[in-house]
Amino acid sequence: MGTWTDAFVAPARPDLLPPESFGRLVVDLARERVVRTPWWLLAGRLCVNASLNWVSVSGQARYDRPAPGTPLRTERHPLWQEDDDPPPWGDSHEEARLLATGESIRHVLPALRAAPYGREDIAVVFPCLDFRHRAISDFLICEDHRTMLVCFALARPQIRPLATDDTAEAGGEVHPVRTCVVHTYKLARRIGPAPAITAIAARHFGPDLATGRTWG
Repeated sequence: MGTWTDAFVAPARPDLLPPESFGRLVVDLARERVVRTPWWLLAGRLCVNASLNWVSVSGQARYDRPAPGTPLRTERHPLWQEDDDPPPWGDSHEEARLLATGESIRHVLPALRAAPYGREDIAVVFPCLDFRHRAISDFLICEDHRTMLVCFALARPQIRPLATDDTAEAGGEVHPVRTCVVHTYKLARRIGPAPAITAIAARHFGPDLATGRTWG
């Protein structure tokens, strides 16, 4: 069946990119066909460790496709037990609103200029990686349209584990992030993040990068 992995790439220092630089990162990912549109722009209180496909408000935006202005919040499965460990081992609690969405990547820049950048957590969500990109098809074992990617610009630093099973005991080496890119996949030929994503991230973050992954 395979195990879902959320891989991230971030600057070595927990710095917030200037909004114009963050916007260029987002645009490059789409224009260079690493991801597919549409895109969704969220603002609020986000968790950089929320499992993208299963419990995140990013996943709600991607799968439910709500209208701009819709509030989104973490919804727990009724059979899940409360867990007070920090994410990703424990529960994520997110509250956000959908600011904008669109098919054309050129419309994301004016939407970001109007967003509360630096004051609230920001996320730009893409529905899946683009399998027409040779480096993406070489990275993934099979085409899967659940391979979301999210670009985060956080109001305050959050901690991401460098390598952990999210069903394990909490602990291990971590890295603080404010700007980062997270993508998910189930079956890949190597441990992520995907090199095509890391290459674009290095262009905007600088060559000194931190990478890691959670799985479960």
